[in-house]
Amino acid sequence: MKQGIWVLLLLAVLTLSGMLFTVNEREYAVKFRLGEIVKTDYTPGLHWKLPLINNIRKFDRRILTLDARPERFLTSEKKYVDVDSYVKWRIEDVTAFYTATRGDEFIARERMSQIIKDGLRAEFAKRSLKDVISTEREAIMKALKKSTNEKVKDFGIEIVDVRIKRIDLPDSVSGTVYNRMRSERKRVANEWRSQGREEAEKIRADADRQVEVLLATARSEAERLRGEGDAEATRIYAESYAKDPEFYRFYKSLQTYRNSFRKQGDVLVLDSNEPFLRYLKQANPEKP
Repeated sequence: MKQGIWVLLLLAVLTLSGMLFTVNEREYAVKFRLGEIVKTDYTPGLHWKLPLINNIRKFDRRILTLDARPERFLTSEKKYVDVDSYVKWRIEDVTAFYTATRGDEFIARERMSQIIKDGLRAEFAKRSLKDVISTEREAIMKALKKSTNEKVKDFGIEIVDVRIKRIDLPDSVSGTVYNRMRSERKRVANEWRSQGREEAEKIRADADRQVEVLLATARSEAERLRGEGDAEATRIYAESYAKDPEFYRFYKSLQTYRNSFRKQGDVLVLDSNEPFLRYLKQANPEKP
């Protein structure tokens, strides 16, 4: 009797456990009835199902990463580049996802990989090697995200982001590009040097012109000041002479004596009646 009760209890527990399932916030739950989807909008928590009639499949609702294999593409000028990229995606419509892929994430990844590859090929074919390496990477990623979302919408998938990790040049191209870039940099450097020399010549010529103008102005001002000084000296001499002509002659004779006998031992041979010696011969020279 007791064994029968235990058997009944065990059957009841098994039956009850088969009727319950849990859903957490990181996943979608899809209920099937004999292989047909009947419900997908389950909230996190505990839910019921009918054993043998209903079965439950769960799918990840988090953002997933598709790390694509590096691929080689051609630019608009037919130069090869090796591109390494990855995609952030998530299941947006679990019903459409199951219908398109039978719920197989591998199939979804393979389809997305091909779409991303085709999109990258188209975007790189529109641009030059210089553009894809330096300035257009962000534009490529934005355009690729938009075009890919349109193509995977029927799969119940949303592309959250597309990122290009690296763009490398094949070895056969790297040397050519490097030499071209070096030549371009050298050309730009020579152009700047030429412009610098031209500007230096202009500055030097302007400086020389300003020096000449300043010197000419200074000479002109000096001549003017010298003329004014000479005129003022002449005026003072004239006034002095007019006041006392004899004293003026005496003063000028002293200046002449000083200039004539600057060094000790200087000898000047003159006739004793020479007027030049009048103030040396006479203590009181006569007035003329």
